[in-house]
Amino acid sequence: MKQGLFTILENRKLTRDIYRMVLEGDTSEIKVPGQFVNIALNGFYLRRPISVCDWKSGELVLLYKVVGRGTAFMAALPPGAQLDLLTGLGNGFDMNKCGSAPVLIGGGVGIPPLYALAKGLLARGKRVSVILGFNSEEDAFYLQAFETLGVQLAVTSVDGSLGVQGLVTDALRLISADYLYTCGPEPMLRALYENTELPGQFSFEERMGCGFGACMGCSCETKYGSKRICKEGPVLEREEILW
Repeated sequence: MKQGLFTILENRKLTRDIYRMVLEGDTSEIKVPGQFVNIALNGFYLRRPISVCDWKSGELVLLYKVVGRGTAFMAALPPGAQLDLLTGLGNGFDMNKCGSAPVLIGGGVGIPPLYALAKGLLARGKRVSVILGFNSEEDAFYLQAFETLGVQLAVTSVDGSLGVQGLVTDALRLISADYLYTCGPEPMLRALYENTELPGQFSFEERMGCGFGACMGCSCETKYGSKRICKEGPVLEREEILW
């Protein structure tokens, strides 16, 4: 974990409530896809945990959803503003455990960390499939970014306005894969757990206090004892999950 000041280079609206923020700063503590940062905002007591979408030396990309006062404050910040970030948080995805044909499944704000994961797996020569789930076409974002990577992309929407009508589990039946990486709301994760026997890694969303394991506020029970989503997570192996 490392604390540092980052400067906003871009803070752009992608959909009605999804924003893309590009920041300049020290990214040396970000090691693997699936980690997150914790952002301090002036006037707010708790930091905001946001998954890393992508990064390179000196530059960080975050996609976030406006859901309350804190993220609305973030959306109004102009380029040039500075933010205090804790970086290198969470355990992230293990790219050494998958087979030759992993499938990455994301819903809502669980989609951003899968972008860097797809890049990493493609660089390792994997045949990557991606399934992204939305409520409707107007909620969809980052489709072109994933397509540009060269992954096999499938999209679902609950109302049928885009791609396959239904849930991500409906599109999964159309994909040939030997390993699963997924991030999104817990009902989606549970549905995937119950509808496929693929081995894999599940990244959980959870409310956090400190973000680095001190407050124990995001603890959950697993088959191997209590784990903190911010520290031992957010990524858990399929075989250790308890619902």
